[in-house]
Amino acid sequence: MRKFILILFLYSAFICGCQAKEINNMKQEVIPVKAMKLEAKELNYILEYAGDIKATDEAYIYPKVSGKIIEKVKEDGSLINKGDVICYIDRDEVGLKFEKAPVESTLTGVVGRVFVDIGENVNTQTPVAFVVNDEKVKITLDIPEKYMPRISLSQEAKAKVDSWPNEEFPGVVTKISPVIDLSTRSAPIEITVDNPEGRLRSGMFAKVSIILDKRLAALAILKEATMGRDSNTYVFVIENKKAALRQISLGIKDGPYYEVLSGLREGELVVIMGQQKLYEGALVEAEVDNP
Repeated sequence: MRKFILILFLYSAFICGCQAKEINNMKQEVIPVKAMKLEAKELNYILEYAGDIKATDEAYIYPKVSGKIIEKVKEDGSLINKGDVICYIDRDEVGLKFEKAPVESTLTGVVGRVFVDIGENVNTQTPVAFVVNDEKVKITLDIPEKYMPRISLSQEAKAKVDSWPNEEFPGVVTKISPVIDLSTRSAPIEITVDNPEGRLRSGMFAKVSIILDKRLAALAILKEATMGRDSNTYVFVIENKKAALRQISLGIKDGPYYEVLSGLREGELVVIMGQQKLYEGALVEAEVDNP
């Protein structure tokens, strides 16, 4: 009987020891995560809209008389000064002495299109050519009324086009409508962009970014680090190799970054990948990745 009791005691001790070891192993599980060190950086609050590019000065050229085109002087893409001849017309007025009539440009710039060919009959309502001055271009955007108080003349803007995908063209706000459209609750503004090399062309589609606000030294966190939303936003930070849940408040957004207004300090490690498996006090092994 004593022998049986001893065996039972040893068996129970073994089972309890195994269970304790399993529990201890569970507690010591280390969760791999990716983290970033919180640093200060410049963030911009940006409003993004799209619009069509137009030359700041454009003009359709019309003849002053009716007749037939007998000579073309300028072609598409030709540089032209105000008063230069684009083509000549043979007047079709009976009784007049033959004298070819010039069609002159009213603008200095570039001939965008010549619409007529030799032998074609035209009148004073026929557009002969389209001339643009594209040293500067403009982009008109319709901005919702809630943003209008934050838009001002000379405000910085940047334009991007598909033709030059890796380049931003700086511009400024040059016109702001004082009237809100009642049907759309928006107002047009105009962005002017310098175009000395002529790479931006009338008719191109542009994506425009307007900087509404700047933070020169904001604590910046990646969007993927955050959990929850609005006033209930949380992140996991790493303290002594353990996860700690921290409530934070956010400010402006710039691309993939949010400004941190409260809840975090510069230099802290914030989990940006793997936080779904974390809990308060979990042991972590962090790979620090500061983009």
